[in-house]
Amino acid sequence: MKSNNQINIPEARAAMDKFKMEAASEVGVNLKEGYNGDLTSREAGSVGGQMVKKMIEAYEQGLK
Repeated sequence: MKSNNQINIPEARAAMDKFKMEAASEVGVNLKEGYNGDLTSREAGSVGGQMVKKMIEAYEQGLK
């Protein structure tokens, strides 16, 4: 089964990494560059949740 989590635009990877680091900082999770396998599921989930929250807010602002 092929993963669809590929970023097709090279510049997007840097932007997503920056976005992820900002989201982690906002929720108080200490992310480092590279591998973060020492994070708990709760920490990783809070970063992902914060990213989704910010994306929804940006989308809703675009609708107004």
